[in-house]
Amino acid sequence: MKKLLIYIILVVACGIALTGCNGADSRESILKVYNWADYIDEELLSEFEEWYKEQTGEDVTVVYQLFDINEIMLAKIERGKEDFDVACPSEYIIERMLKNDLLLPINKEFGSTPNYLGNVSPYIHKVFDEIDGNGKNANDYSVGYMWGTTGLLYNKRYVTESDVESWSALWNPKFKGKLFVKDAFRDVYSPLLIYANQERIARGEVTMNELMHDSSDESIAVVEALLKKTKPNVAGWEADFGKEMMTKEKAMVNLTWSGDAVWAIDEAAEVDVELDYIVPKEGSIVWFDGWVIPKYAKNVKAASYFINFMCMSENAIRNMDEIGYVSVIGTPEVMEYMSESAVEGGFEEPLDLSYFFGEDADSVVINPVLYPDRKVVERCAMMHDSGPRTAALLEMWSRVKGDNLNNWMVVVILIAILALLVAGIMRKVKRRRQRRRRW
Repeated sequence: MKKLLIYIILVVACGIALTGCNGADSRESILKVYNWADYIDEELLSEFEEWYKEQTGEDVTVVYQLFDINEIMLAKIERGKEDFDVACPSEYIIERMLKNDLLLPINKEFGSTPNYLGNVSPYIHKVFDEIDGNGKNANDYSVGYMWGTTGLLYNKRYVTESDVESWSALWNPKFKGKLFVKDAFRDVYSPLLIYANQERIARGEVTMNELMHDSSDESIAVVEALLKKTKPNVAGWEADFGKEMMTKEKAMVNLTWSGDAVWAIDEAAEVDVELDYIVPKEGSIVWFDGWVIPKYAKNVKAASYFINFMCMSENAIRNMDEIGYVSVIGTPEVMEYMSESAVEGGFEEPLDLSYFFGEDADSVVINPVLYPDRKVVERCAMMHDSGPRTAALLEMWSRVKGDNLNNWMVVVILIAILALLVAGIMRKVKRRRQRRRRW
């Protein structure tokens, strides 16, 4: 009986071992990518599989998964130890992941395959150097993907540029019930903290970068007071539907991201609604998302190749065409394409983009919502992780928001979300047809 029991145990153990080996083999041919929704030209995923086979002789299958909140993505990796091979967090989460030892360095050696990582703009490298990684340089552990600013999207039929040139527009009675605010406490707190300290900044008492590290009780109280002045104007705190509400003229102003603004401006133009976007004069934030390889990744090689693939100029252009956000790639090919598109779109005013594309780009005609002029960027700063103070910021945000939606607004928002989904599908079909003509 004892011998039989030992035999059974050995058989089961061998079976588990074989299963584990088979699982490991199959996992080596899978690349798990974790990204924001609507944040890539998904046709590139299958094209990467073909490209990877050409470059390495190895098969790979991309498993593509989505998240909608940075913290959810982080929790799955940090506490769930999920084995994503590539993820796309924002700058302050990259900072937190570095501090918590949750990232692997990116291998920048690709054998005979060209290294496209050098296509990333020097400006992006410089900003990533400012990420506080507890002695680790973020450029060794992350590669930028998309970037932009936070500002005010407004309807030119009802709002002039002078109405929104300052963050004080948020509590202008003219916009009562006609303002949507992005439901992202960091992206709202940071520019309002800059507004509240504009005189100190002018006197040289504090820098904008220093303010981006400030989440003290005193600063939180100041911003909370400003937000409570704003609240009578707020029709809703939105994660994604604000841009659609602007195209439907259900609001006059939207505190939002530049990428959402581009989408809204383009969509609104098709129904004869004229929208525009501005970064208020006091200053704002520049935000960044980047590719990283999480600590529990199983296919590090394919992950590095995937990041390299995304840095190719033609792939950066396709992603920008698809999602409306701005790639970190700063090659002449990207600048030429985006400049030609801007001229075709009726833009005429040249901008100083030498900070992004190099010295020869000091007078480029390009869409200023996508690529802000040097003067705009110089009055912006990058957000940082607030660490243990995050809870205090969230508590303030919850106090401010409360219940700000009536039943009518809920119905309108649901209708807007449905319309957004339909419009998104139609837009993808249209862009794919355009891309077939272009490529």
